[in-house]
Amino acid sequence: MAAPARYYDLVREMKNAYNHRLRLVESARQRGLKPTARLFATTVSTVRKWLRRYQQHGLSGLVEQSRAPHHQPRKTPTEVERQVVELRQTLPTFGARRLIREFDLPVSHRALERIWRAHGLMKKRRRKYQRKQDLAHIKAQWALFQQISADTKDLDDIPHYWPQAQRHGLPVIQYTAREVRSGLLFWSFAERRTAAASAVFAARIQQHLAHYGVSLRDLVWQTDNGSEFIGGHDPQGKRTGFPAALGDSQHVRIPPAAHTYQSDVETVHRLEEDEFFDLESFTSRGEFLAKVHTYQLYFNLARPNSHKENQTPWQIIERLAPRSPLELCLLPPVFLDYYLNDAGGYDVPRLP
Repeated sequence: MAAPARYYDLVREMKNAYNHRLRLVESARQRGLKPTARLFATTVSTVRKWLRRYQQHGLSGLVEQSRAPHHQPRKTPTEVERQVVELRQTLPTFGARRLIREFDLPVSHRALERIWRAHGLMKKRRRKYQRKQDLAHIKAQWALFQQISADTKDLDDIPHYWPQAQRHGLPVIQYTAREVRSGLLFWSFAERRTAAASAVFAARIQQHLAHYGVSLRDLVWQTDNGSEFIGGHDPQGKRTGFPAALGDSQHVRIPPAAHTYQSDVETVHRLEEDEFFDLESFTSRGEFLAKVHTYQLYFNLARPNSHKENQTPWQIIERLAPRSPLELCLLPPVFLDYYLNDAGGYDVPRLP
């Protein structure tokens, strides 16, 4: 006769050992503890445990009980857990480390993620199909205002923003320029991509930088090959459009399909969508302009960049060029179309 299977081996192989324990208890009531222990190839103490649980709790006593400790001294307090759940629901695009930093939460990022997972608030992060090349260690050696990367972004594919844009006549094209070494951000907006709007965008930034002491001769603007950045020549052979607006600065264009060359502006486009356009609501063009100005100030003066040693653009500028004025970071976003409209007019925002 083959040896009976050991009790523990059987239990491990079962998804639910309830019926096996029920048969063990019935045998113990009929035959006694020792004969049942021999029959089920287990110990007398195991038979006694399940018989006692059956006697105390009936059939429910045979269900597997949680092995978690009754007291967890390091468990996150209920009040803090409630706070992080509410923050996740209010700011779903903010990561754990960002919320801890912004709201000074007394928990680790792993604890936050564990709480969110328990409440079904974790979602998979969208992944890009092409991995961006990490050039941070190279760019960290660059001089301040050595290069500005510029690009445009469509805003009409953002589900939270697009209905508001239609309702209030908000712009659908964003012009972005970012100083590579510090991460300093400049924004403007337009109804369409045009060479004229690009020229106004670049000219405003160039005048602003020159006014506060930046050497334009040492500055390189990098763009993609969009028609709004290519420009042309007038009948006299002079440059027109975006290249002409750069004056003494140089203009370089990235090779076709070399998306990683523009990683600085591509990264900020992803951040602003998560942190701003997916969260904010607008009631007018003036309120839109005020809120984008507030976010740009926040980005330049208060938001630490984890890829730049957790420093803000202004902190990096202060460290590399200590005599730089704060006003360097304060150029406000505008609607570029008003500079091209002979009728004039402007939406005046309230103070941020």
